[in-house]
Amino acid sequence: MSERDRFDKFIERHPHPHVSFFNRPHFTRRRFFEILGSGVVGSYLAGKVAKAETIAQPNVTMQNTAKNCIFILLAGAISHTDTFDLKVVNGVTPSNFNPAVVNGLNWPAGLFPKMGEQLGDLCLVRSMNAWALVHSLAQTWTQIGRNPAAALGNIAPNIGSVVAIEKSQPGQIFPSFLALNSPSGIGNGYFSAQYAPFKIVPSTAGLPNTSNPLGQARFGNLWNRVHELDDPLRINSPYGQPLQDYDAFYNSAKNLTYNNVVNQAFSYTAADSTRYGGTSFGNACLIAKQVLAANQGTRFIQITFGSWDMHQDIYGQQNPKGNNLYTMGAPLDNGVSAMLNDLKAAGLFDETLVVMAGEFGRTVGPVTPAGGRDHWLQQTAVFAGAGIQGGRAIGTTTPDGSDTVDYGWSRDRYVKPEDIEATIYSAMGIDWTKVRYDDPFHRGFEYVPFSDQDIYGPINELWGA
Repeated sequence: MSERDRFDKFIERHPHPHVSFFNRPHFTRRRFFEILGSGVVGSYLAGKVAKAETIAQPNVTMQNTAKNCIFILLAGAISHTDTFDLKVVNGVTPSNFNPAVVNGLNWPAGLFPKMGEQLGDLCLVRSMNAWALVHSLAQTWTQIGRNPAAALGNIAPNIGSVVAIEKSQPGQIFPSFLALNSPSGIGNGYFSAQYAPFKIVPSTAGLPNTSNPLGQARFGNLWNRVHELDDPLRINSPYGQPLQDYDAFYNSAKNLTYNNVVNQAFSYTAADSTRYGGTSFGNACLIAKQVLAANQGTRFIQITFGSWDMHQDIYGQQNPKGNNLYTMGAPLDNGVSAMLNDLKAAGLFDETLVVMAGEFGRTVGPVTPAGGRDHWLQQTAVFAGAGIQGGRAIGTTTPDGSDTVDYGWSRDRYVKPEDIEATIYSAMGIDWTKVRYDDPFHRGFEYVPFSDQDIYGPINELWGA
């Protein structure tokens, strides 16, 4: 039986329901943590959590080429056939896209000129296919690498939180998981709050509240006094995990105060911002590079950039300054290209995996009567760094980009979000087959679902045939 047939039979046995994220019949993530934070019930659940025993499948070979990961979530779903899987449609594709063939790949040189110059470092996975076409559901799926409507989906952590729990080191100063421009990003799920994303919006002033108006000496005295009074409630708290999590938050925040390394990593000059395009997204790319260069413990950075949800006027013909491929494309091109250049200059590129992906793709061929493109399952993901062999594509699509004709990898099927998740873990030396038995419901939390059946796995072809 081929890999594709085996996968199809698996899906028949285990259908992936595409229920709206906000219309699920069981606990929502928010409801779970409302109860968890309520004190009594939270303590009850915390008391029921088993020891973090883990089991992994034998003979798993990981790539282990990446120390860090930068994950760029292209929220709203970027049009793949206008960007990373360019398909020129006569009379539709703008001529100033300047379609070009670079390393044998069709590329919109007019839309992404700077990334086009670095195409030799990029590997385009064109055989990716989403599970769902609902924004909230698919965006969550992309961030947790599993069906949000399935068992444990509501309490599943972000991929970045899994990296954090695996890669955190005692005494580190920076949070392991940094989320930039991601206020609605998925959090730590059932994991301890110390593995939650540290969410900020970059500013020239750096991190707020890292000093105290009363001065450092007075602040230190107040800090010590708080611990004298509160440690019996904070350490091995009789009120359970929520109080201990608050203590972890306070300690993490304290480590970021009065620290020149923090100030340098999280602030930037106007000149540097301009070099990255002078946009919020560009500033996030700049901070990502600086934080990794500081080497203070951050290992996973999520940057959210949207919205690419262009159901109308995708080419800006009605409103050139509105939300269209030009107004979104330039910040993406400037920010990503500058970040890649700086990662190389700092000697970080070869140890940093860069991933760009949205939740799904967009309709192909002629645009809609509103001048836009609607939701579509076919999509493209982009990889760079960490030993990835760039300048090529994995997978080939139909002439209009509506489907895959050659999957381009060993499993001979569509690439799914779970495979992207497994690829990130493998690159970072994390066994994607691991199962944790510390979840509140004692079901066993798999880092990548169904690993015991070898259903999903890394795209090893990214590192060569």
